[in-house]
Amino acid sequence: MRRRAKIYAGLAAAIVPITSVIMALGGTPASAAIGGSGPYPADYETSATLANHTIFRPQTLPSERLPIVVWGNGGCSANGLSQGNFLREIASHGFLAIANGAPNGSGSTTSQMLTQSIDWAVAENSRQGSKYYNKIDTSKIAVAGFSCGGLEAYAVSNDPRVTTTGIFSSGLLNDADDYQLRRLTKPIAYFVGGPSDIAYPNAMDDWGKLPAGLPAFMGNLNVGHGGTYDQANGGEFGRVATLYFKWRLKGDATAGRTFVGADCGLCRSQWSVQQKSLTLDDGTPPPTTPPPTTPPPTGTTGCTAVYSVQDEWNGGFVANVSVTAGTTALTGWRVTLTLPSGVSVSSLWNGVSSGTSGAITVANQSYNGRLAAGQATSFGFQGTGSGSGTTASCTGS
Repeated sequence: MRRRAKIYAGLAAAIVPITSVIMALGGTPASAAIGGSGPYPADYETSATLANHTIFRPQTLPSERLPIVVWGNGGCSANGLSQGNFLREIASHGFLAIANGAPNGSGSTTSQMLTQSIDWAVAENSRQGSKYYNKIDTSKIAVAGFSCGGLEAYAVSNDPRVTTTGIFSSGLLNDADDYQLRRLTKPIAYFVGGPSDIAYPNAMDDWGKLPAGLPAFMGNLNVGHGGTYDQANGGEFGRVATLYFKWRLKGDATAGRTFVGADCGLCRSQWSVQQKSLTLDDGTPPPTTPPPTTPPPTGTTGCTAVYSVQDEWNGGFVANVSVTAGTTALTGWRVTLTLPSGVSVSSLWNGVSSGTSGAITVANQSYNGRLAAGQATSFGFQGTGSGSGTTASCTGS
């Protein structure tokens, strides 16, 4: 039986109007400044032949062809700038990203608008006189969306032109819609905001029902349903989504190692990762790291721990603790966190904790305890209460 959060269940299957509560998930319009961290500073535009859409592209089209990412906004919002920072970041790495809805548009969207985006891009690539003539890679197309927009993406993921699907903080609402999972034949990736994300139970339910053998990635970052889309360059979700599309749409095996194997890039980060049937497309086996040996300690060991709040909301927060070795290499470390009264740790990653409130200790995991002199690592946690007032100290071995 599929679990449904009360508010999340208000989303329609990307077809019917959205309630005012869910429309709030569309987010605040992003600034429209040219930018992104990629090699091709990106901007957005509109086209008279693609009404009610927003097109993010490199300001100067590169010589390489642009793969296509079509996007459904949170809340099925018809504001094409709802996740503007995020989409501009993707475009700056050499993609054509098309969002449902006009810039600062109002109302709601439908899944058919994603199909319209694909149709338009394919037509523009073949139309002589178009600035996109032979500039688009129409063989590499991703359909993706956030929250209600993820439901739109599901609805058109069986389009034979689609080569991968991205589901961001979303999941099917009813068991009757599970046919959309059974018909999946192309790789899929989920990027979810952790257990506090209102879409988490639905996304995890979908994950358990994917067809056997389907290449699939599941990443959870404990930031809640809102993700990091409004942060500069789309924040961590923008960085990771760009890497995923570089792998799946450009064949970038280095980017693929972020997601593939027990030693994947995200496996050693604040993300919680699951994988199904994933291999690198170039046939290269995923890299592995042999278990480190533990040499006897020499000299005086020491380390520093720096606590910082990454995100905070009413009643909760996400924090990061950076651990840096001193002038002597470490074979392990232990951080003591002193939490103010009323503050507790609800989940923690990249460390092994004892206790949840008051004075707690966090020791290294097996993979991040060995640090060269001056080298740094980090762990993070989600807490309840206020993020301010916590202190951290470090002991090395």
